Amino acid sequence: MAIVAGAYQAVVLGAAWRQMSRKRKPLNAFHPVSILKPVLGRDSRFYEAIRSHVIQDYPEYEILFGVRDLDDPAVPEIRRLMEQSPEKPIRLVLCSTCTPNGKVGTLIDLAEQAKYPLLLVNDSDILVPPDYLRRVVSELEQPGVGLVTCLYSARAETLPARLEAIGVVTEFAAGVLAAINLGAREFGLGATLLLRASDLRRIGGFQSVAEYLADDYQLGRRINTLGLKVALATVTVETLAGGETWGEVWRHQIRWARTIRVSSPSGYLGLPVTYAFFWSVLATFTGQWRLATVVLGLRILAGCVIGAGVLRDRTILRWCWLIPLRDLWGFAVWLGGLFGETVQWRGRRLRLSRDGRIREVSSSP
Repeated sequence: MAIVAGAYQAVVLGAAWRQMSRKRKPLNAFHPVSILKPVLGRDSRFYEAIRSHVIQDYPEYEILFGVRDLDDPAVPEIRRLMEQSPEKPIRLVLCSTCTPNGKVGTLIDLAEQAKYPLLLVNDSDILVPPDYLRRVVSELEQPGVGLVTCLYSARAETLPARLEAIGVVTEFAAGVLAAINLGAREFGLGATLLLRASDLRRIGGFQSVAEYLADDYQLGRRINTLGLKVALATVTVETLAGGETWGEVWRHQIRWARTIRVSSPSGYLGLPVTYAFFWSVLATFTGQWRLATVVLGLRILAGCVIGAGVLRDRTILRWCWLIPLRDLWGFAVWLGGLFGETVQWRGRRLRLSRDGRIREVSSSP
């Protein structure tokens, strides 16, 4: 298993090199874009994140913020952005469509209000660079592409959040790149989902994924059934790992783990091979300390290359010593996600079916 874990890290390094070697597409696509942003609450970087969308180097686009309640704490910040950027077409939409996945209900209402042929969905806390729209739209212009998504890094303000951020960079992003390198085509990441409104209608609209917790993955899967590819853009974005306590991070990670398990059971069973330090420890106990050293070295090298080289997040170089601890934490989360059908999300307790549908919803303190 240590050898397999080391081989996986070698695959990650190859995938990272391939991503870094990709040539950027010509930034000459200027199709109008409607940015759909479902909002529920706000974090410490909310205004910084939404402001990054109004300073785009792009000729024509609109931003639609969808809220379920005008008393939402994010509303004053959205109004502030509208006042400070009067030249930008920004709209605040009060959404009322109720679906098991509340975020998708908001997207259904926003899509009805959107006026442009390209729709871009991203989470409310996503911070983007000024050339973000140009670069994702240029990917959608490539033959056979039906959806464009992006990798993302995570900024952290607490130690528990730092451990989650390291997982986002060195596990999640690494896994996406390795999967693409091995031929995966059914995926989508909530940090960015760009698609044509016409293709969305062909798969049944956002309504087709309203019962699923992993709506981003399901969108990518359905776009793929149209014979279209999912493309990974060369641009990366940033989010905030918001866990302030170990308990919050644990619940967040368990939700991810169980969602992945019901969405892709075979992929979930293969996740332990990514926790190279765990297998290095076992190899050391059997006297294979040279093998353990090589495997751990590959793990840390791959994490640093993904973080600093692919995601342009150089903080990983300062925190790479936490990667072994992250592997042990990740293996514990994997075990916790192996069983159970309930997750906590946005103050609600959800029960998931075996195919990832939300079957029961209850309030959670």
